[in-house]
Amino acid sequence: MLFTFTLALHAQTNTMINYIPLGDSYTIGTGTTGDKAFPALLTQHLNAENIPVRLVSNPAVNGFTTLDLIAYELSVFLKSNVDFTSLLIGVNDWVQGIDEKTFADNLSFILDKVQDHISNKNNIVLITIPDFSVTPQGKNHVRGRNAEAGIIRFNNIIKQEAKKRKLAVVDIFELSRAMGTDSSLVADDDLHPSFKEYARWEAMIFPVVREIIKNSK
Repeated sequence: MLFTFTLALHAQTNTMINYIPLGDSYTIGTGTTGDKAFPALLTQHLNAENIPVRLVSNPAVNGFTTLDLIAYELSVFLKSNVDFTSLLIGVNDWVQGIDEKTFADNLSFILDKVQDHISNKNNIVLITIPDFSVTPQGKNHVRGRNAEAGIIRFNNIIKQEAKKRKLAVVDIFELSRAMGTDSSLVADDDLHPSFKEYARWEAMIFPVVREIIKNSK
């Protein structure tokens, strides 16, 4: 699913920031509509703060792993003029039993490609994997494993990769666990976040992205 969300250039600047997010269901906004996914909310919020951003496309796909992202999303990214990106990937790697080394290798490969292509290598925000297991349907996807511990290990890989590259990371893991006690944060499928939960994530992501963009000028 691709969609374009464009806002007019603010009168006080002539620099438009092209944004393409990369990820899976959490980036495309499964559980709500594309215009309410966190990348669209982030774009709206930045423009409202007089930071002109164009969401060029959102190539994320429900169910994608890091390998799927490499095979399908990177081609969209590499064909585009991109100034900023967000990356939220890994939950489906864990669900499918992909080992930590493979996940780490794939994540590193993705970031290598992104940093080689993007106009400023620091204009990337990594977002940790939320804890889907606390949702009503989450238990049906863990196959007897400890999802909390497994996701934390994957998130530590994300944080380590971000630290190595001096990239910003937004940790939404603990925030996401509220989906286990507040049904209004869970979509009708009892698995994905609701619009309300995506908005909570965006509220955490926004100030970090604002600082990244501020420092890139």
